[in-house]
Amino acid sequence: MHGEPGPLLRLVRDQRVAFLIVGGINTVLGTAWFIVFQSLLGASLGRFTYLVSLLCAHVAAVLTAFVLYRRFVFRVRGNLWIDLARFELVNLSALAVNAVSLPFVVEVLGIPPIPSQLLITLVTALISYFGHRDFSFRRPRGTAASSPEPTDPQENPS
Repeated sequence: MHGEPGPLLRLVRDQRVAFLIVGGINTVLGTAWFIVFQSLLGASLGRFTYLVSLLCAHVAAVLTAFVLYRRFVFRVRGNLWIDLARFELVNLSALAVNAVSLPFVVEVLGIPPIPSQLLITLVTALISYFGHRDFSFRRPRGTAASSPEPTDPQENPS
């Protein structure tokens, strides 16, 4: 990932640390979203309501994370929709692992949904780290697309 560092990266001076800070914040927020949706829905949709909670939390967390990474860590320019699509592909990979693992841990191992989600988050965080680092916001070295975004939205239609 190349280009002008985001404000958090300028502060900590290590992209891995900046990425992990934002990832940690997003993991807490994503887990909080899951708890909120699970608490709101309870068992209202049947035995597998926790999967609906997972999907709702995923959407809320992905949109939050995309903005946080793009603004505070990577500061890339252009390719907004491409970046979002790539970002979501990485997150869908993590979601697929989560969607398969969560019923296994809940139904087979007998661990309640919220602690199960906390355990699975450790695995999906690693998937996300490498995927976003190497794919979501990647830019070829020396491209103009990695310069900071203009302040006037008309200058950058993407």
